[in-house]
Amino acid sequence: MEFTRRDTLGLALGAAALTVLPYRVNAAGEEAIEAFTGGAEVKDGGVNLTAPEIAENGNTVPIEVSAPGASAIMVLALGNPTPGVATFNFGPMAASQAASTRIRLAGTQDVVAIAKMEDGSFAKASSTVKVTIGGCGG
Repeated sequence: MEFTRRDTLGLALGAAALTVLPYRVNAAGEEAIEAFTGGAEVKDGGVNLTAPEIAENGNTVPIEVSAPGASAIMVLALGNPTPGVATFNFGPMAASQAASTRIRLAGTQDVVAIAKMEDGSFAKASSTVKVTIGGCGG
């Protein structure tokens, strides 16, 4: 099989695009965190994130998140094309600052929960979920 200059150029451009794609996905997650926190420091701990270690189907992955004293909790799936999964807001009459739902994951990736505490600080927790069948077209 012989490659023409066009074939070689096309392969090179495709390889370059594939190497840049993960950076764009990570940048989208970082932008979502920046928008939620306003650039404030996010500390580890203070948030409980429960997600399965292995999910057989990425279409329905159950998660639970709680953060006592939080006014809002944002959940991100950093490997999804659109990383923002959900934001839960809690008012002063909330009995507890906890939520559970099912999310869709494109493949094996980190799920991150960031809580905005009532004092204005931010806390986070993360969990890696291994997906055997992708839910976002994977």
